[in-house]
Amino acid sequence: MKAVGINGYGTIGKRVADAVAAQDDMKIVGVTKRTPNFEAKRAVELGYDIYMSAPDRENLFEEADIPVKGTIDDLYDKVDIVVDCTPGGVGAKNMESYKKAGVKGIFQGGEKHEKIGKSFNSFSNFDDSFGEDYVRVVSCNTTGLCRTLNPIKELCGIKKVRAVMVRRGADPGQVNKGPINAIVPNPPTVPSHHGPDVQTVMYGLNITTMAILVPTTLMHQHNLMVELESDVTIDEVIDTFEKTPRVLLVDASRGLGSTAEIMEYAKDLGRPRGDLFEIGVWRESLNIVDNELYYMQAVHQESDVVPENVDAIRAMLEMETNPEKSISKTNKNMGIIK
Repeated sequence: MKAVGINGYGTIGKRVADAVAAQDDMKIVGVTKRTPNFEAKRAVELGYDIYMSAPDRENLFEEADIPVKGTIDDLYDKVDIVVDCTPGGVGAKNMESYKKAGVKGIFQGGEKHEKIGKSFNSFSNFDDSFGEDYVRVVSCNTTGLCRTLNPIKELCGIKKVRAVMVRRGADPGQVNKGPINAIVPNPPTVPSHHGPDVQTVMYGLNITTMAILVPTTLMHQHNLMVELESDVTIDEVIDTFEKTPRVLLVDASRGLGSTAEIMEYAKDLGRPRGDLFEIGVWRESLNIVDNELYYMQAVHQESDVVPENVDAIRAMLEMETNPEKSISKTNKNMGIIK
């Protein structure tokens, strides 16, 4: 059993903690919190030991009657690896602390690839992170793109990808963000950062992306146009997606015609927090015109990277050499459909 610590028990951190706790070859030793809020209280209720990321705030935890086991420095002595789920830009600053403590670290997509040195996706480059000390799991959007582009590349090869990301304006709990009544090019320049991010794990892929923010909190939505290297049929594409783990074909004709309905479906599955770890591809959107594949997909930004974090732990700690075995193990323990 490998010992895992979570630095930052927020939107991603609490989900990764639960995913790690569900595995049979790793365990959560502790999680860090800066503020003694409802998430910290819930972590204690779930049996996670709390360590303070800001030691000067101990009195706040005492006033909130939330027990702590020590500081983050104390946590370092007990773990094989830290999964850093702190806000974007903070993780890269934490790397020096991890190096000094002699512990490995996984970072999230909010960090720049250049700062960490290596990026990870379970389906694209699992082997390249084997035994590595510091790895960045690519962002939710990049994870969504890789999930569906990888099997297409393996099926028939890819000449070029063009993708438009319709991004949620904020996560559901982010009451201080927007937009409220606007569509915002984000960025207004082309390409957006998503294409280069994909290239950090799908080496050499010819991809151009653009993105906008819209007033929703539920999911991202992607529109993809993929020029293929060889001829395939829609039935072959459908068969490939149906066999691909963590990809879920959804039918608008059966009531899943929007991100809201897909999120309702996730709740009906009985998922904790209503999460959808799979990437939902609308079956009706699949079309091939002049050897160019078109499709639309939905990405639950709060949860799609979570299983990738678990796989990254196995790769970095040399627990599994076969990515398919790690993906299958993670999925089974997390209750992912396929």
